[in-house]
This record gives sequence, structure tokens and C-alpha cells, in this order.
Amino acid sequence: MAKPVLLTVDDDPAVLSAIERDLRQKYRQDFRTMKAQSGAEGLEVAQALAARATPIALFLVDQRMPGMSGTDMLREAMKLHPDARRVLLTAYADTDVAISGINDIALDYYLMKPWDPPEQRLYPVLDDLLGEWQARTKPVFEGIRIFGSQWSPSSHATREFLSRNRVPYEWVDLDQDEQGRTLAQSLAGDLTTLPIVLFPDGAHLVAPTTAALAEKAGLQTHAKNPFYDVIVVGGGPAGLANAVYAASEGLRTVLVESEAAGGQAGTSSMIENYLGFPMGVTGADLAQRATLQAKKFGAELLTGQEVVGLRREDPYRIIKLGDGTELTAYTAVITTGMSARTLDAPGVEGLHGKGVYYGAAMTEAARCRDKDVIVVGGANSAGQGALFFSRYAKKVTMLVRAHDLSPMMSHYLVERIRATPNIEVCCGWEVARANGDGSLESVVVKAVEGGAERTIPAVAMFIFIGVKPHTDAFAGVLDRDESGFIMTGTDLPKEHGKPHGWTLERDPFMFETNIPGVFAAGDVRSGANRRVAAAVGEGSAAIYSVHRYLRTV
Repeated sequence: MAKPVLLTVDDDPAVLSAIERDLRQKYRQDFRTMKAQSGAEGLEVAQALAARATPIALFLVDQRMPGMSGTDMLREAMKLHPDARRVLLTAYADTDVAISGINDIALDYYLMKPWDPPEQRLYPVLDDLLGEWQARTKPVFEGIRIFGSQWSPSSHATREFLSRNRVPYEWVDLDQDEQGRTLAQSLAGDLTTLPIVLFPDGAHLVAPTTAALAEKAGLQTHAKNPFYDVIVVGGGPAGLANAVYAASEGLRTVLVESEAAGGQAGTSSMIENYLGFPMGVTGADLAQRATLQAKKFGAELLTGQEVVGLRREDPYRIIKLGDGTELTAYTAVITTGMSARTLDAPGVEGLHGKGVYYGAAMTEAARCRDKDVIVVGGANSAGQGALFFSRYAKKVTMLVRAHDLSPMMSHYLVERIRATPNIEVCCGWEVARANGDGSLESVVVKAVEGGAERTIPAVAMFIFIGVKPHTDAFAGVLDRDESGFIMTGTDLPKEHGKPHGWTLERDPFMFETNIPGVFAAGDVRSGANRRVAAAVGEGSAAIYSVHRYLRTV
């Protein structure tokens, strides 16, 4: 932890040096002493320290300075360091100013110059002030800080990205934190574009892209090697399993993930029917374990990189990334999974990230404490989300278009939901409209049969209404079914007995697409059994087909 700072400000070089000397001599073990020769320079130092989350324990400031007086400087500096002790250095003629400063800027003390000897006239005063500061001041968080608004969609996305990648951060709500608002304005000029992400070295990013945020946060975003045996596209359960088995069997492996390892399963609050975890496992924990396992065997994991294209240059398969760089390998395995479908109802789009969320936005759990929330959907992911939020919310209302939770939801989840007293399941209802001025306030729901409407107050609505595959980057290159899922193996449509564009004498291997050496596994594959365990199984099994292909290269 960086030492707290004693900042002394005086325009007289001789006096400034004397102050610094005396402070260092007495307090160098516990504090760092810094100096500035003007009020403006002192404010710059205060701002830079605030940006680095380095606290100022004491301001020792001369009153008479050209351009900005000591009291004026302290008035501005306290907006950034409100807990610092404030001492004014004065001459005899400035006594009245110092006394008025006690009321105007909550001045803690004023010292007449000269203060020799310091053992009698300086140190006893500062000892009391610094002792009081240490007793009342909490340790400062030294990691990444996100300055934003709870009603800002981009702020929510940034928090979710860091949370899912297990990067610690401190959330500063600019609607509630005046000190944070002052610092954010000093860095960005205005607060029209959020969030402002501040890093421990004092650097900041305004509304950063996922790639920029990942790189600055210390996540790997660029490949270390020029060539690989297999490129895994997508870090869900299928992709992670594929990377683990590929790397453990000696293949040069790189996995590319645009958001966070775990995919849709990584957002699950609890998976209770996964083999080997009788007490259940969160999606985030399962993803973290698999990520560590893949890295243990030597796989590279690139985070925050979006795949935008695929091409074939025999014998190579080339993946193009959103930043313009390319990855080259003998094979590629597509495991991009699916994302939630959007809800087409009035008011929903305008409140996205402002009370309306897709999936289990677990970063919002604290805001939902003792309040009413709505979960839309009737499959397993909706059930898991409802159970998770029931631990925080006063009431969880589940909206299900079907007449019953079964058979779309697993039996164990149905039983758990029915046994949870603060979950109300409303079958045969759908969302008609979302209401709210700047944030969600209520949801108008409509009966599927008859069209009757009623209004449900809610601060948040979490939507789980189906999914769509992440395959747009491969349109026109890989054969897809009518829903956009990638077709593989014997399911590939054929022309004259062979898949479209197929150039080999043999038939496609299991999980192989219409391009030899390019495979698909998990939820993104047409006809897949969309369960976490099934995705892991397909990702693992696809490596056998990769090995068979590599023997032909």
C-alpha cells in the first residue's frame, strides 16, 4: 500500500525546503512528504494523487501565495481529499484570515511562522492531527475504480465484464458520491459519457471498448505465437473443454473469447445437476476452474477480442479479429454459443441497462435487496435466475408464457421454485410494456389468452426468453440451418453426394463443418443438446476429430 502523503505548499523556496526537511525527519517512516510551489501546482498534485487512490493525510499550506491563497486552494483540494487534515501557515497579520478559515473550510489548525524549534511548536500539533486522521480513515482501495451511474447501460456492461473476468474493482456511483463526481469531472471534463474507469497508475479510460478495457486491466488480448495447431473460438463450456483437451494432448492451442470465459453458462447463479458437484456449482466458478485448467496445460486465452471472419488458405485456417489482427492454425473449432434474444415490447429497449437486463446480471443483486423484481422466461436459466434473486429481493415474479413450468424446466428447479415463498410464478402471461422515467418502475403484463392486463411494480426485470447463435461472422462461409446454427457431419446438406464446397474424397468427420479442418461444438452446433454437460462433452469429443484431421495435413 502506498504511504499517505503530507503535502506542503509555499511559494517561498527556502520556507518550503525547511518544511519538507522537518516533515521528513519526523514522519518518513509512516508518510511520504511532497511539496508544491503554488496553489495551482498543489491542486494538480492533489488531483494526481486522487487518481492513484493515494490519500493525503495532511495539507500544510501557506496563506499568502500569488494567484491563489492558501484558503482558496484548500477549499478546492478538500473536494478531492475531504478527510485530510488542514493546517494553514500564517504570518501575524493573517491571524484573522486563519480564524475565519476555521469556519469557511473547516481548518484544523494554523501555525505562525517561524515554528522553530519544531519539537515544541510543530510536531506536537501534527502528531495529534495525524493520529486522529489514522484513527478515522479507512484503508483505501488500490485497484480499478469505475465511476458511473447505475442507470448507465455502458457502466453496467463495464462492471459485468470485470466481474465475470474476476477483476476486482470499486464501484463509485456518481449520483451518490460527491467526491467521486469531483474527481471524475477533473479527469474527463464532463460526465456526459460514462463510465470513467480509473486504474491504479492514475491512467483512465472513458467509455472504453471491451478490448481496451481488457488490455489495460491486465488480461491477455494478443496471441504470443505466430502459429497454432488449433484455434478455439468462444470460451463457453464447449470451448474451454476443447482447449483443455487440446492443450493437454500437446496441441498448440489458443482460445479467443469476446467477453468472459464461461459463456452463457458463466452467468448461471447455480448449476445443481452437473456431474460431480452434488451441492451445485456456480457458472462463474465452473468457468474459473476450467480456465485455470486450460492455462495449466499451456493453452493461451485471449479475452476481449471479437472474431469477425474466417477464411481458408490451405493448409491453414485463418481467424480474423476485430482489431484487424489474424490468427493462423491448421484447425479451428467454433464454440461461440448463443446469446439471449431481445424482448420486443414497448419501453424495453430504452430501459436496457437501466433496470432491464438480459440474463442473470448478478452485479445488480445488491440494488435489488428488499425490492420487487421480475424474471421473464420458463427454462432452466430463468429458474436459476429466479432462485438467485430470491435471496435478495423482497419478491420475485416469474412471467411464463406457457401454462406450466414443466417440461421446459428441470424437475429439481421446479420443485425448488415452488418451495421458495417469495417467488410467484405467473403462467400464461407475457410482457406488454415497460414503464419508467430514466429507470424501470413497473411492467405491464398481458394474459396470453384473453389479453387482460395488469401492472406489476419492479425495479428490475431479468429476461430469459430464448437464444440466438453467435454465427454472423461465419455467414456465407460455413453452412448454417434456418436458425443460424452451424451444421456439421452427417447433417450437412449435400450436392451430388457431398457437402457444398467439399473438396475431399472422404466424408466430414464428426463435428466437422463444410470446410475441412473447421469444426463446431456445443450450443452453436445445429442439433446440439443444449445442456452444460453436453457442451463439455462435445468440446472434449471434438478433439478426436481434430487429431484425425491433423494426421492428414
